[in-house]
Amino acid sequence: MKKNITVLVTGGNGFVGMRIILQLLQKGYIVRATLRNLKSAAKVLETLRRNEVMDLENLTFFETELTRDDNWLQAMTGCNFVLSVASPVFFEVPKVESEAIRPAVEGILRVLKFAKQAGVKRVVMTSNFGAVGFSQTDKQVETTESDWTDTNTKGLSVYEKSKTLAELAAWDYVKNSGGMLEFVTINPVAVLGPSLDAHVSGSFHLLINLLNGSMKAIPDIQLNVVDVRDVADLHILAMTSPAANGQRFIASADGHISMPEIAGMLKDNYPGLSKKISNNKVPNWVLSLASLFNAKAKEGLMLLKMNRNVSNAKSKLILGWSPIASQEEAILASVQSIAKYKLLDNK
Repeated sequence: MKKNITVLVTGGNGFVGMRIILQLLQKGYIVRATLRNLKSAAKVLETLRRNEVMDLENLTFFETELTRDDNWLQAMTGCNFVLSVASPVFFEVPKVESEAIRPAVEGILRVLKFAKQAGVKRVVMTSNFGAVGFSQTDKQVETTESDWTDTNTKGLSVYEKSKTLAELAAWDYVKNSGGMLEFVTINPVAVLGPSLDAHVSGSFHLLINLLNGSMKAIPDIQLNVVDVRDVADLHILAMTSPAANGQRFIASADGHISMPEIAGMLKDNYPGLSKKISNNKVPNWVLSLASLFNAKAKEGLMLLKMNRNVSNAKSKLILGWSPIASQEEAILASVQSIAKYKLLDNK
């Protein structure tokens, strides 16, 4: 048991954040969690109980916002580690890039500033593979943590750009102003797997759009996938491993899988749920032509060109990480959650 080690998890009611909290509590840590509104605490507690987490006396909540200073110092004082999982929330994609980028950058800098002030030992930031490999098109080499996405890449979404700039700003802060504060980033690919409640990751929308027929034709795009349980495990390993300080770690299951392969797997394993999956394919030349006129197609073309030969060797070598789920297992577990929480309803 680790009763003397206190960990703050930001974004405690999110898909990844709640899974991290569950695994920390199971390992005996004292856990604090931030929420944008404390009214969400009751639902988090209910969800954890429903998933057989009983040591809830070790969990407390703080109301914070990435855009404000309120309560951050109070939440962090006495903490050994901070897992910075929360991201700015947008109900619609901002039309002006700066409205997405500024909160992401300022949010992580706020977390780092208060962590330093509170004497926290290490911050682990949930970054994104979008900050690593979205500009890497050479499919003859592996994409690794030494790669960085060029924010001028055609088709790059505002979200991926904001994650890249936020991580760059974080590393710059730690290098120039962080003092003794230790820092690590986890850079997950598409996060899928079993959900603890109806709050799922954005990556689920790919599966939902396949299942509900919104995707009228399927492009031959390759994807990398990771299970949320493995992402949580990596955060905890990066938090505790002395060798992790100052490092980035890609979170990805082995290999890659194409969207047509995903569609076929869903049809084979869930014939009742997958009746609306399109049988049509998007030829690559059509996607290339459409990218001249359509922003979504431009993003699709970028994804088509991306190198999906992604290495997770560093996570295995330095952290001793071993994925508990293959990409196929993570995808099928996601579909089980989609069915369980009725996420296809009204779609």
